Amino acid sequence: MAAPTFPVNAHRHDPYRTFKFQILIDGKPVAGLKKMGALKRKTEAVKWRAAGDPSKERILPGGTSYEPVTLEQGLSHDPVFENWAGLVNNIEGDAAMSLKNFRKDIVINVLNLQGTVAISYKLLRAWVSEYQALPEMDAGAMNAVGIQTITLQHEGWQRDAAVVEPTET
Repeated sequence: MAAPTFPVNAHRHDPYRTFKFQILIDGKPVAGLKKMGALKRKTEAVKWRAAGDPSKERILPGGTSYEPVTLEQGLSHDPVFENWAGLVNNIEGDAAMSLKNFRKDIVINVLNLQGTVAISYKLLRAWVSEYQALPEMDAGAMNAVGIQTITLQHEGWQRDAAVVEPTET
């Protein structure tokens, strides 16, 4: 039996590549994005035993938690990471924090090889828990690229069902 094909592109047998992606923060693509951590959730297993059946243990789903997501961006003049991190912890003190704007829904787009959005997720109520403005500097690393990072805490994600499989030629 042959492997199932993609519904729209019957000639396609391989999955989407992970090097073609786009992150939108405040509706704008992040410049120089290098890497994004995985979307991962875990549901706790709760063990339960009925009093009348002590020899049999049942396992029920408990609370669900979501792992933080890390974004890596090549050093550039795009201040999106720094500005967002400043909304959570501002050097000017608590009065400068933005309780209204520090949480953001961000969009994660997986692109096909032609650059068309094939799969899209929305990361819900994300906020910056860790920000690295500059990497370690090394004068001997001639081929190294400077990377800044943010770590995002969030409350889960939703797949955008309106994004359908694009037709490929």
